[in-house]
This record gives sequence, structure tokens and C-alpha cells, in this order.
Amino acid sequence: MRSYPIFAVAVVAALLAGCSSGSGGGDATPSSSAAGSTTTTTTTLQTHTAEPGATGVSPNGVTTAVGAPAQSTEDEYFQACHAAKVWMQQRGGDQKSQFEPYLESLQKSDAAGPGTFDTPWSRLPAARQAAVIVAADAAADDLCG
Repeated sequence: MRSYPIFAVAVVAALLAGCSSGSGGGDATPSSSAAGSTTTTTTTLQTHTAEPGATGVSPNGVTTAVGAPAQSTEDEYFQACHAAKVWMQQRGGDQKSQFEPYLESLQKSDAAGPGTFDTPWSRLPAARQAAVIVAADAAADDLCG
């Protein structure tokens, strides 16, 4: 099985999100921690991006961005995207509004499943967490196929 880093997908998604976001006030105020080697930042929910080595956290405490290149195989990406899409559709309403609740469910339950490459969220390295977020973002935009 060939492995395809999906960093390019993350970059394209970030660029598209940036192009479609309006001007004026963000959803959250960026902040950073001076202590330690990893900086935690709060990002807007439209971009789902974080600086390298940083983690984007929503006001509700949900990790919505990881500053690492997303890494998964093509099959893993499809399975994670599909799992997110099914979860979002089961809840009804706008799929985009289900992005953060979906990630919250993965992070709170910490169960292994197709949405997290059969590994609990807490055991995923940063690049794999970033891939889960990219897949969830694609599901919210109905781009899984």
C-alpha cells in the first residue's frame, strides 16, 4: 500500500477557507504559551490551522488544529472522512456545524475507530491528529465522495 502525505490537502483546505472567510473579527483570539517547547494557540474555526508545533484549541477546549503536516494513507484518509461524514449526517443539520462536536466526541471518548485510524486520539502523533482534522474538515464540506 502506498502512503500519500495529505499535507497538500491541508494546505488547499486552509487556502480555500482563508479565501472564503469574511473580514473583521475572528472567532477566537490567538494566544500563546511562553513556557515549554510547544506553543498552544487558539485559532479561528474557519481555518483549522496552527503554527508548526502548536495546537489550535477552540473556546470549548477541543483541539481543532495541529501544527504538523497531516499524514495518512489514501485508504485511511477515505475511511476517516467517511466515518466523520456518517457521524455528522446522523446528527442532521449543517455538516459544518458538526465539525467541532465530531472532534470533541473523538477526543472525549478516546476510543479507537476508523475516524482515528483505529488508534485512540490521545495515542496519535501530531501528524496523525492533523490528518484526522483534515478528514473531518473535508467531511464537513461534503468532500469525502
